[in-house]
Amino acid sequence: MTDFDKLKKLCRLIRYDILTSTTEAGSGHPTTSLSAVELMTTLFFAGFLNQNDRMVFSKGHASPLIYSLYHAAGLISYQELMQLRKFNSDLEGHPTFRFKYADVATGSLGQGLSAGVGMALGMRLRMIEDRKSNNRLPSIPNVFVLLGDSEMSEGQVWEAIQIASYYKLNNLIAIVDINRLGQSTETMLGWDLKTYAKRVEAFGWKTIIIDDGHDLKKIYKVFKKVSSATQFLSHESLTSALRGPLESEKIAFASKPIMILARTIKGKGVSFLENKEGWHGKVLNQEQLTKALKEMGKVDLKVRGKIIKPNDKSISNFKFQASNYKLGNFVATRMAYGDALLSLGSTDERIVAMDAEMSNSTYSEKFAKKFPERYFEMFIAEQNMITAALGISKLGFVPFVSTFAAFLTRGFDQLRMAQYSAPNLKIVGSHCGVSIGSDGPSQMGLEDISMFRSILNSTIFYPADATSTFKLTQIMAGQDGLFYLRTTRKETPVIYGEKEEFKIGGSKIHQVKIQKSKVKSTSKKSKVLIISAGITLHEALRAQKELAKNGIETVVLDCYSVKPLDAQSINRLVKEIKNIIVVEDHYPTGGIGEAVADLIVNYKLKIENYFHLCVRKLPRSGTPEELLHFEEIDAEAIIKAVKKLS
Repeated sequence: MTDFDKLKKLCRLIRYDILTSTTEAGSGHPTTSLSAVELMTTLFFAGFLNQNDRMVFSKGHASPLIYSLYHAAGLISYQELMQLRKFNSDLEGHPTFRFKYADVATGSLGQGLSAGVGMALGMRLRMIEDRKSNNRLPSIPNVFVLLGDSEMSEGQVWEAIQIASYYKLNNLIAIVDINRLGQSTETMLGWDLKTYAKRVEAFGWKTIIIDDGHDLKKIYKVFKKVSSATQFLSHESLTSALRGPLESEKIAFASKPIMILARTIKGKGVSFLENKEGWHGKVLNQEQLTKALKEMGKVDLKVRGKIIKPNDKSISNFKFQASNYKLGNFVATRMAYGDALLSLGSTDERIVAMDAEMSNSTYSEKFAKKFPERYFEMFIAEQNMITAALGISKLGFVPFVSTFAAFLTRGFDQLRMAQYSAPNLKIVGSHCGVSIGSDGPSQMGLEDISMFRSILNSTIFYPADATSTFKLTQIMAGQDGLFYLRTTRKETPVIYGEKEEFKIGGSKIHQVKIQKSKVKSTSKKSKVLIISAGITLHEALRAQKELAKNGIETVVLDCYSVKPLDAQSINRLVKEIKNIIVVEDHYPTGGIGEAVADLIVNYKLKIENYFHLCVRKLPRSGTPEELLHFEEIDAEAIIKAVKKLS
């Protein structure tokens, strides 16, 4: 039997914690935290949050509520709570990975439901594993997501709503705290819960309305209904669900994700805050706090609820296979990525793949055909795809996410936020640069290196051939972190054998012997170092051979690891060679050229000349050869630049 008196005491304690911690901090969002107290207290402490369930607070500015819940659960102390927003505290203004009970960082509104989608998919995959290994029908843990009504305006929320319906994520329960007031004005729909319900139901969800989101008994009744919908699915029907919409009607009400729409009051529990504009992001001063606490009445400071920490899955090492490409064969690096992904999937069930309806161009389709239960078509919704991948990674899976490099720029905020979640994401952008040819500039990824370089702890690979692509993809799988692999549309020759080794922060040096009779000068000052990666590396190698015929000596450095650069090799080469040319299929800002220039400045390297060949003209449709020539990043342009320095 539910102890509603205890729930009321917990609600009062949590309100006390919210108000006192934010006043002590001198900043925060108490009113938006107060509106969801009854919803979250019932979920956390009335027996509805089971051991392996997950909870995502999409409205991350309600962090005072989040931390107060864990204080009420006895997992953090009141002394810790009173350090809210302090420099040395893990209880930050919006939750990040530093708070050990937060799976994902939130605060940029509209992303939490996508993370929930990824977790819900991961829960289903875990069930398949349990079914295979234990030959039983386990229940699927639930994923709960608390959203604010203001963030329902974000397009990403509706991307997540749409894909959750497509995959029949019956283990995903969204709870919308509809308190009517945003930061500066009333939300679009205010308290019009019926319109919310119509819109969400039109996307294939089941909705449940709570007309009073502060009535513990009404809330309990709704969660009881949701809890009773937990099912035991057969392996066959589950696999079908993961492949797409279920055709069978045998699976009950739980074939739909559920959204609870609760009418709440912002600032609930303090009369002079309730439903008042102008209080968002503002805290009470000491006088106001005293008044509020007096109105609340006696608080049981010792009452505690109980939640159970989820089980974590152990991680083992990956097993890698050989690539076996033949030197001189022409293979697109995007194709090699598909081969590597397929190979990884064959040796480890933690590998999953997501694509934005480009799988026959990125070649993730190879994985999709072999492992359909671990491939998720995310359609043209890159923002949702990236955050969903983050969510599924928190269940112990290793997601590879692919689309055109150009379209990844849509998901920059999602990538930016992912870095605060201790991410394990593998992002692959194909069709980069002007070398894609006739599709034109809208399809050309020319800002992607800059974007990923700006993320503090990202790693960027830009391989030039199939062998390096295959091996770098394996490295990505075996290392935690946020990785970006840049692949090329155009077929390029295989220049590295299977025995070649590649590493994070590595590079490859290419030199051509020149007959002594043809050498124009042996002066170190006349030598030129050409630094490149990807498609333009092949242009640099072509130029190197032509220049050698004329007795001009060059060294070509393949910077397949763009971030981090091979600082040691560049440092050593620049001490010997004072003329440097960087050539890349990317805009000038933020690319390899700037990375090399930064390194030269930081290491205080002395050079004579520095040329940066890159995409400086607005590109257009044409053949790859025409565009590389037009942008002056082909072999001819490199030869011309080298001759100026020789």
